[in-house]
Amino acid sequence: MFLIGQYDSPFVRRTAIALRLYGLPFEHKPWSTFGDAEQVAAYNPVQRVPTLVLDDGEALIESSAILDYLDELVGPDKAMIARSGIERRRHLRIMALATGLADKAVSLVYERVLRKEQLKLWVERCEGQISRVLAVLDQERAAVPTPYWLGDRIGHADIAVACALRFTR
Repeated sequence: MFLIGQYDSPFVRRTAIALRLYGLPFEHKPWSTFGDAEQVAAYNPVQRVPTLVLDDGEALIESSAILDYLDELVGPDKAMIARSGIERRRHLRIMALATGLADKAVSLVYERVLRKEQLKLWVERCEGQISRVLAVLDQERAAVPTPYWLGDRIGHADIAVACALRFTR
């Protein structure tokens, strides 16, 4: 299988980290959604990354969907998220906060790089959302006594937060 996208994307990065932690071999195609748009579109009509192309040619798109597939592939004992219950919902909440943080940070990059004159209202809105998410993550993390967000081993929530924070700095 091969993973499409550049590691500067927090979404590609979190997918690649999961693949490596699961010990699943993959080829990396560092295609850009801009510079390599046609190559990306051949596997993903939305032209977004990450895209994971399986050995049979099936293309999985969107990091959460890809991670769900990987969890299914490795089985419940190795999966980096609980299968059900409150622990799963907690993981999903932290992952959603981290994904939202990354989405807003990516939006700001596009705004600053692609638009000649930045839309001030949009920039302020994104910056406010980023600040609020960071405050919530700080508060929730302060209440966790273990090295990981949930449980005694690394999970998707940990990876999502780390990748989002790395991208926002």
